[in-house]
Amino acid sequence: MLRVNPFFPSLSMFNKIPYSVIYRSGFRRSFRGFGACHCHLLAKPVSISSVQVNLFAVNETRNLSAVAAAAATKSPLNTSDTSTKEMSNKERKKAKKESPEGAFKFKLDMCSKHGKLEEALSLYDEARTNGVCLKLHHYNVLLYLCAREASGDGGEVNELKELGLRRGFEIFQRMVGDKISPNETTFTSMARLAVAREDPDMAFELVKQMESLGIPPKLRSYGPALFGFCEKGNAEKGYEVDAHMAESGVTPEEPELSALLKVSIYGKKVDKVYEMLQRLRATVRQVSESTLQIIEDWFKSEDAAKVGAGSWDVEKIKEAVVARGGGWHGQGWLGNGRWRVVRTKMTKNGVCCSCGEKLVCIDIDPKETENFATKLSELACNREVKADFGRFQEWLQQHGPFDAAVDGANVGLINADTFNFYQLNNVVNQLQQMSPSKRSPLVILHRSRVTGGPAKNPNNRNWLESWKKAGALYVTPPGSNDDW
Repeated sequence: MLRVNPFFPSLSMFNKIPYSVIYRSGFRRSFRGFGACHCHLLAKPVSISSVQVNLFAVNETRNLSAVAAAAATKSPLNTSDTSTKEMSNKERKKAKKESPEGAFKFKLDMCSKHGKLEEALSLYDEARTNGVCLKLHHYNVLLYLCAREASGDGGEVNELKELGLRRGFEIFQRMVGDKISPNETTFTSMARLAVAREDPDMAFELVKQMESLGIPPKLRSYGPALFGFCEKGNAEKGYEVDAHMAESGVTPEEPELSALLKVSIYGKKVDKVYEMLQRLRATVRQVSESTLQIIEDWFKSEDAAKVGAGSWDVEKIKEAVVARGGGWHGQGWLGNGRWRVVRTKMTKNGVCCSCGEKLVCIDIDPKETENFATKLSELACNREVKADFGRFQEWLQQHGPFDAAVDGANVGLINADTFNFYQLNNVVNQLQQMSPSKRSPLVILHRSRVTGGPAKNPNNRNWLESWKKAGALYVTPPGSNDDW
């Protein structure tokens, strides 16, 4: 893997911004990764436990945790009898589908599919009148449709927005009264309803309650609170949600990072702007036009022209670039003055048509490498015989490190009917010549490849012995997957 020239990429902090060239006071930076070939560069907190009856409870204050606890202690209904046991699976499915609950579920699912809130509410009212037993799925579909309209996803009809908001909280009250235990879908719909009434604090509290119930939040669970705070310009609360996501192991994607970038620019929080741009660079391979517009607006702003160190240690910057794999230095804004933002294209050889610089390959940074190795090791130990993979790790500690590794089976069978040691040896020799240390790469072969068939040929046996003597051949045991 080639490393980037430390002088130039130290200035290119966003190596994934697409084909852009930005200039400032003679201090040039090149960015790549935010686009295709032709691109444009650049409330008051609410405690759910204190929410009164008209929102979350019937006749008493109640939070979602209490609902779940009550549902957990509710005795299950014993609906089985002798006749049911004697029914075939096909008959049971038919009976379930034709039951009032099953028929209601089918019609409700059709309403969800086609976004028909009013029809769904009519079915709900009819079901309650007829005494149909509603379950979690019924309530979740209804709450989803209400949240969809209340948040404006269903269109611009104000009457439907108001209807979705009003009936959504009403239906949730009934769900609480029925002691139905909520799940992640329930929480997410209620968070969307909370933001629809401009209360992102409530949406955030709902996410926190999920954890108290042992329900892992998803990315969509955080969306309402995060976007709600960002739209209100409340950067600090947005960062708080972002930190909570990190603690829960939830990774934000482009929409979330774009919202945080925009609110950081609005709040003139230049260090956070730098952080969000770096996170976009590392996470998103190609951003949307809307995110690109936010980035461009930043670099054209007065704030972007003012921020930045006037001088810096060139050697320190070079060292930081190399330590991070060659893509960026991570030392903050360097230089000052206005930026020049232009549209450009890259040639098929990776040369910028504006500045004439050529894109270079970069490594993943050391932290990413360590995380990758750890996760791969955990996965291999779960899928493999643990002792087998453990022995490989010990062997690698004694004989490594290697500049390259060769999957012998894949290389030996390329365009060949039988295993071809000759072409495997050619690849090994070429990699050895490319290696800075001139050391042979690690060759991994399954035991069957070194004991029988073509391995018995004298020439092939000599190659195997030479790799073995060089400490560059590892033979995987029977029953082990050599791809690890």
